[in-house]
Amino acid sequence: MNSVIRNTLAGLAATAVIGALPAFAQSKNEGYVTDNTGAVVMATGAGVCVRNGSWTPALAAAAEACKQCTPDLCPAPKPAPAAKPEAKPAAKPEAKPADKPKPKVEPQNVELKIELQGIAFGKPDLTDDNKKELDEFLAKEVKPLNTVGAVIITGHTDRIGSQKANKKLSEERAIKARDYLTGKGIDQKLVFWEGKADKQPIPVTKFCDNKMSRKQLVECLAPNRRVTVEVVGTKLPPAPKPKPETKPEAKP
Repeated sequence: MNSVIRNTLAGLAATAVIGALPAFAQSKNEGYVTDNTGAVVMATGAGVCVRNGSWTPALAAAAEACKQCTPDLCPAPKPAPAAKPEAKPAAKPEAKPADKPKPKVEPQNVELKIELQGIAFGKPDLTDDNKKELDEFLAKEVKPLNTVGAVIITGHTDRIGSQKANKKLSEERAIKARDYLTGKGIDQKLVFWEGKADKQPIPVTKFCDNKMSRKQLVECLAPNRRVTVEVVGTKLPPAPKPKPETKPEAKP
């Protein structure tokens, strides 16, 4: 009976002692002796943390009470993230001055004229020299035109012969010139022709005296045996010459 009571009391006493002993922390302060709240037990009078058998520097560094127990083992605090520099607003590109509008170039009205003189007496056909002159006129004067509005052809004769014969001959000369021009690419719809007979003589032929021999008079009146070709159209004015660049003055 006494032994039973002693064993029971011993068990109760052991339970009480075990209940009063500090518990080992399982997480926050592993490696140290902790109380029921998980706080590290401090050695009375020494002011140091009581370690248990599992203590290691690594556990001490990871413990919640690291700064309290082993401040020299605590990991250095993470530096605060560096403040990002304020982004400067992107510089706006300098606005280029607007190009000045080029002045509109208007075509100019032009009137071109050529006199094909020296046609054979009594003949409607253009001479070889007449055709050569006309070819140069087309290439150098007519072709550069912007537009061709009309081509006026007028046939002429000298004063020798009847008015009726001269009228017919002057028209035949105009037709010969028309056919030659259209054969060179001139639009026939733009061509107008007529015969003036001897109504518009060249002024210099006024000195041709009827008292001359027939041969001399025919030769003197040769400028009147002609075809006049007039072209009406438009042409762009020549482009202005660029200003010469000013060279910088040479330094002495």
